[in-house]
Amino acid sequence: MSTLLEIQQLRVSVPGRTLIQSFDGTIRAGEFVALLGGNGAGKSLLLRTLAGLRAPANGAVRVDGRDISAISRRDVATRLGFLPQDPDAPPQGSLRESVLLGRFAHLGFWEVAGTTDTQRVVQALADVGLESLADRELATLSGGEQRRAAIARLLVQAPSIYLLDEPTNHLDPAQQIGILDRLRSLTRNGAAVIASLHEPNLALRFADRACLLSGDGAAEMIDCPALETSHLDRLYGIRYVETRLGPQRFMAPG
Repeated sequence: MSTLLEIQQLRVSVPGRTLIQSFDGTIRAGEFVALLGGNGAGKSLLLRTLAGLRAPANGAVRVDGRDISAISRRDVATRLGFLPQDPDAPPQGSLRESVLLGRFAHLGFWEVAGTTDTQRVVQALADVGLESLADRELATLSGGEQRRAAIARLLVQAPSIYLLDEPTNHLDPAQQIGILDRLRSLTRNGAAVIASLHEPNLALRFADRACLLSGDGAAEMIDCPALETSHLDRLYGIRYVETRLGPQRFMAPG
């Protein structure tokens, strides 16, 4: 599959501390990569760096072979969608209006949303189970409903690369599985998904590869079938044990 995102000698730092040092990697069309690591390990900062929202301390991020810093934000938005851990602004407008904002990067300067755009909104709301709430004010929705609304906006944006910071925040178990199933389906159509997850078992179930962030500069990319309890022991500082239910592996603190 083609390479959509290249990470070259990337260093992510905060004052007095390097979280990720000299990280190289490629993200290919059709794959789901889970970011795993403890609180403060750099997952959110890495995603913001990959999205071009903060400059790396060193190295480069390339989208379709071009340095992301050399691409206009409008062009970036047609290729890359970013879901922050928490909303960047207070919720405003109706759910339908909020989700439609995802189409703006694809519209010309004077162009208004058309029938195809509104159909995309209807489909995205159905995909996240919010179609019956389309006319509700966003501010009246629960935290989980607002989270699904933000994901619907990304679906309407339809980038080739999805960067999601804890997409399962505020979601109950059924909703978590439903949203990750939908994200997994995007990869079958050629998109790439990079998502930070706090639950290793969700990575085992949905992801192809895991990027392990220790918070001390080390970043390791491994295939999920190669993920072992010893990796989680080091990441989270507690002992993990593994069990199986049929072909499915599960890991939990022991």
